[in-house]
Amino acid sequence: MAAPSGSWAQLRQQARSLETQTDALFHTYSQYASMSNIPPTPTDDESKTESQLQDILERRSALLSQLTRLLDSEAQASALKSTNLARHREILTQHRTELNRLKSQISSSRDRANLLSNVRSDINAYRSQHPEDAEAEYMLQERGRIDNSHNMVDSVLSQAYAINENFGLQRETFANINRRIVGAASQVPGINGLIQRIGNKKRRDGIILGSFIAFCFLLFWSLS
Repeated sequence: MAAPSGSWAQLRQQARSLETQTDALFHTYSQYASMSNIPPTPTDDESKTESQLQDILERRSALLSQLTRLLDSEAQASALKSTNLARHREILTQHRTELNRLKSQISSSRDRANLLSNVRSDINAYRSQHPEDAEAEYMLQERGRIDNSHNMVDSVLSQAYAINENFGLQRETFANINRRIVGAASQVPGINGLIQRIGNKKRRDGIILGSFIAFCFLLFWSLS
C-alpha cells in the first residue's frame, strides 16, 4: 500500500530543518577547534554542543530510515524522491565526517596545550628545586642580550665608517674635478684675464652700490 504523500513531505521538512540546525551547531563547535588558548579540559558549553550534534545526527539517521521505508512502500518509486533521499544521506555522511574531523582537531589542540603546560610546570618545578641553575640560566640570557647589543653597536659603527669613507671619496672626486677645471681654464688663452676682469667689475659694482647706499643713508639722516 502506498504511503501518503503528506507524510513524505512532512518528514522531508523535518530533515531539512534538522540539517539547518546541524549547520548552526557546527558553527559554534568549530570555534573550539580554532581557539588559540584552548582549556585543558572540555567546558560545559563544548560538551553540550558536541552532545547536541551527536544527538541530532542520530535523529536525522532515524528520520532517513523512515523516509526509506516510505519510499520502499510505494508501488512505483518516484525518481525525484529517490534523488532527494540520496541527497539527504550524502549530507548526513558529510556532517558525520565533519564532526569526527573537528573532534580530532580539538583533541589534538588540547593535547598540545596540555603538553606545553606540563613542560612549563616541569621547568618551573626544576628551577624552584635548583635555584643555582635558574640563576646561571638568567646570567646566560643577560649575556646573550649584551652580546646582541654589542653586535648592534658594531653594525652601526661599521655603517658609520662606511659612510665616512664614502664622503672622503666624494671630497677627493670633487677636488680632482676642480683641479681639472682650473687646469683646463689656465690652458685657454685669455681666460684668466677674463675671469680677473669679471672679478674687478664685481668689486667695482659693489663699491658703487655701497657708496650709493651710504649717500642715501646720509641724505635721509640729514633730512630727519
